[in-house]
Amino acid sequence: MRKIILSTALVCAAVLSQPAFSTEIVVVVNPKNPASRMFSDQASQFFLGKSNMFVPLDQAEKSPIRAEFYQKLANKDVSQVKAAWAKIIFTGKGVMPVELHSTAEVKKAVAADINAIGYIEKSAADDTVKAILTLP
Repeated sequence: MRKIILSTALVCAAVLSQPAFSTEIVVVVNPKNPASRMFSDQASQFFLGKSNMFVPLDQAEKSPIRAEFYQKLANKDVSQVKAAWAKIIFTGKGVMPVELHSTAEVKKAVAADINAIGYIEKSAADDTVKAILTLP
């Protein structure tokens, strides 16, 4: 009986620790951008304001993909990311990423700007953008 209770508790803990929204997310750039592959720590530099080599595009603040993206990319929640950007903005060292309202808007903006970098659901990626990092 003890083993059954322990097993049930472990299964419940594993299920509850999974994010509510879980899908593969890809970091995308314009197909003409020379970047072909990127590591998580490199991508986090752009989305957390440590490099301005690319123009980062964010999903809507309350969207589940945004929360999952920052958790997977940098092990940060949305409020931690906002706090980091607040410091950057206050010191005049950067401007927060442009916030777009959908995956379709991110794809369209990345397709139109060779310097843009964004993130979308892997299932939405097509030839209008180039995936350079997959976050499982």
